Amino acid sequence: MTLQQEIVGNAMQMAVVNLHPGQTVYCEAGKFLFKTVNVTMDTRLSGPSGDGRQQGGGGGMGGMLRQAMGTAMQVGQRMLAGESLAFQYFTAQGGEGTVGFAGVLPGEMRALELDGRRAWFAEKDAFVAAESTVEFGIAFQGGRTGMSGGEGFVLEKFTGHGTVIIAGAGNFIDLNPADFGGRIEVDTGCVVAFEEGIQYGVQRVGGLNRQGVMNAVFGGEGLSLATLEGNGRVILQSLTIESLANALRKAQGGDKQGPTGGLFSTHAG
Repeated sequence: MTLQQEIVGNAMQMAVVNLHPGQTVYCEAGKFLFKTVNVTMDTRLSGPSGDGRQQGGGGGMGGMLRQAMGTAMQVGQRMLAGESLAFQYFTAQGGEGTVGFAGVLPGEMRALELDGRRAWFAEKDAFVAAESTVEFGIAFQGGRTGMSGGEGFVLEKFTGHGTVIIAGAGNFIDLNPADFGGRIEVDTGCVVAFEEGIQYGVQRVGGLNRQGVMNAVFGGEGLSLATLEGNGRVILQSLTIESLANALRKAQGGDKQGPTGGLFSTHAG
């Protein structure tokens, strides 16, 4: 059953979802806005299995143990990734119902349709809500890529069939690396989501020479860029969380970036 949803708003969009009787949608804790009274809300530590059911084994003591171990592994992964530990589930009872969701930053939202053939990967905190037939997981990039990539170390992974709604900062642009020679390079904080089959990596900005140092110090990009290769959809955002935080600090008279940014940044969390 297709999820009926509408993305509304401009600078700070939200998703309004219409549920059929018995249909369930879930979101990350903190992304819920409103609901009609006939929509029940249930908070769980476990995510759906991808077939609409809560993950876990069959009946009996063995099934309960497998379910508990599966839930513990999910919670542990999300804790390591810095994600919310719980999901909220919304189900329409006795008729059609409506639920509203939003992201946490001013920007766009996008509904992605999964057909069971290709997974989608998204930056941490991009997930807003999904049908219960979509499975939410955590994908860890390789150590070398992750340690140098910052935002790219932890990715959200969506598999199964149905609709998943994501959010980002600023405006979105859709690209396919195949249209640009097969490879694009972007600021690591600009990557919102990409289809399975796109190769994600991180490369140094220039070499260890004069121009490389100039790029890192005065360009404000640090030492690395994200690389995306292959043939598939890529969604980028025009605003990064870091640039938004820097602008807010500057407006409050607390600019910690120094005169040049980059390696001269004195940001203290």
